[in-house]
Amino acid sequence: MTLRVIATGGTFDKHYDEVRGELNFAASHLPEVIRRARITAPLELELLPLLDSLDMRDADRQRVLAACRAAVEKAIVVIHGTDTMRETAQVLGTASLDKTIVLTGAMIPYEVAGSDALFNFGFAAGVAQTLEAGVYVAMNGQIFAWDCVQKNRKAGVFETLSGV
Repeated sequence: MTLRVIATGGTFDKHYDEVRGELNFAASHLPEVIRRARITAPLELELLPLLDSLDMRDADRQRVLAACRAAVEKAIVVIHGTDTMRETAQVLGTASLDKTIVLTGAMIPYEVAGSDALFNFGFAAGVAQTLEAGVYVAMNGQIFAWDCVQKNRKAGVFETLSGV
């Protein structure tokens, strides 16, 4: 089974600009992350414009949906910013594609010490190959259905949506 990885940006792919003291986008970290994760399954990487998820608009979410629709692979990992991951998951989930789509990201950029990016990526890549068709969020070592997840900004983790 070939795995497709679609990169959209988010904290996962941000670089630290030492001169300005800011986080911004340059080249994606995904080629290095894939190499370091030592994934042996066939894998295709697709880079969409890298955005902070707070800057994502409906057209950007439709671009992610179009990439998932066009993918010949049945297992897809979408690297996404955590702030609006649920909104993009909703667009993908309501499309009812016959594919397994797992969204993941990072609370700390990949290149910063203590980042959760490498773990989250490896976890998402593994579960994308084993879960039934559907849309999921894989964060903090847990898998959530797209319509039952929320980001707890105070705790800095993803959790099951209250009342579900």
